[in-house]
Amino acid sequence: MDGKELAALLRAQDRILILTHKRPDGDTTGCAAGLCLALRQLGKQAWVLPNEDITPIFAPYLEGLLLPAETEPAFVVSVDIAGRSLFTPAGQVWLERGIDLAIDHHPSYEGFAKESWVEPGRAACGELILELAQALGPMTPEIATPLYVAIATDTGCFAYSNTTPATHRAAALLMETGIDTATLNKRHFRTKSWKRIQLECSLLQELELHDGGRVALAAISLALMDRLSATSADLEDVASLVGQVEGVETAVTIKEQRDGSCKLSVRTSGGLNANKVCALLGGGGHAAASGCMITGSIETAKNTILEAIHTVQAQS
Repeated sequence: MDGKELAALLRAQDRILILTHKRPDGDTTGCAAGLCLALRQLGKQAWVLPNEDITPIFAPYLEGLLLPAETEPAFVVSVDIAGRSLFTPAGQVWLERGIDLAIDHHPSYEGFAKESWVEPGRAACGELILELAQALGPMTPEIATPLYVAIATDTGCFAYSNTTPATHRAAALLMETGIDTATLNKRHFRTKSWKRIQLECSLLQELELHDGGRVALAAISLALMDRLSATSADLEDVASLVGQVEGVETAVTIKEQRDGSCKLSVRTSGGLNANKVCALLGGGGHAAASGCMITGSIETAKNTILEAIHTVQAQS
């Protein structure tokens, strides 16, 4: 299905619920907000399912859009959710009942919805929602703002390798509505908390380089988080820091979890397929940016991800 076909499908629906993924980033949040506003502009009843993981930097985009208690939706849409394990606990309830439509841009999408619009060639799911929103009605600054956040954050402010000419055209279209992109860019790309600065200092001091400096591992322990009184909001896009070290082609960020597991983010720039690496460990994502979970300590996670990286390198 494409944007026009989905617009026709959604025009025939009402009481629409939109789901975001665990640890929501700018793309899933911006997509949910933009789609919800576009549907409400048509006179539809539409809401976003509350996400317990959302951080203060993204929560404002969903103000006034969240599903009220004891409200029963009739049509459920997931945005930027590639796999079943990425649904929040509240989202899992709707997954079990059935997702009517999934909109995504990950090659690892698991096909869990009745209808799907998946284009792995898109830099961000926000590009798809923009196309859909245009088919639904006029583009307004209110809709354009979260969609710009979706696209800009998933491309590192248009610096990542997933950025295409179409990405810039999408951003230009959104900017033409008069949104304040300078303020949005400062908020998401040029402002860091003091705790975040301290955290980055600690990460770089303990950074491990492997394979002649081409692979870098950075670990965020619970002890470090507790010492700095840091929260998940202070970790936003911390994975991009490791790849800034000269000579590093594969950057791995390991975040220790309180359940005894570790969450890993793998970013690559030298040809290694991050999606293939993480797929070996039950995860997935994009060729240049993927993630997975590993049960065990940080040291276990380091050894496991290095073995997966070397396995994929040997297969290439």
